[in-house]
Amino acid sequence: MSEGLIITPQPIRANIGQPGGKTTGRAQSSTTEFAQVLDDHLQNTDIQFSKHAISRMQSRGIHFNAAEISRLEDAVSRAGDKGARDSLVLLDNAALVVSIRNNTVVTVVGGANLQENVFTNIDSAIIA
Repeated sequence: MSEGLIITPQPIRANIGQPGGKTTGRAQSSTTEFAQVLDDHLQNTDIQFSKHAISRMQSRGIHFNAAEISRLEDAVSRAGDKGARDSLVLLDNAALVVSIRNNTVVTVVGGANLQENVFTNIDSAIIA
């Protein structure tokens, strides 16, 4: 039987819209803007986003502003203080599964995708 979720986070630097990226034309412009905003958030926070989480955010049109990132950081800090390892953070209309040990957002679900969703391999939940 599994002891729990094993997560091996990797620092992510979005290179979408950069040489070697896979977008072109008009989509490249908006994707580049998103990548720049996301990269700015990543540089100004202790929270990291996995490649999977970034992909989910882009495909579902989920964006976090500075205040929401601050609330996320606070929630992760509180969960860490309580000894949590893998937490579900409910942030407005989004749910984030976060590896507390690694300060890494593993996946993001938002909007209509939240209904009837089941989250597994978590040991705590935080309403931020």
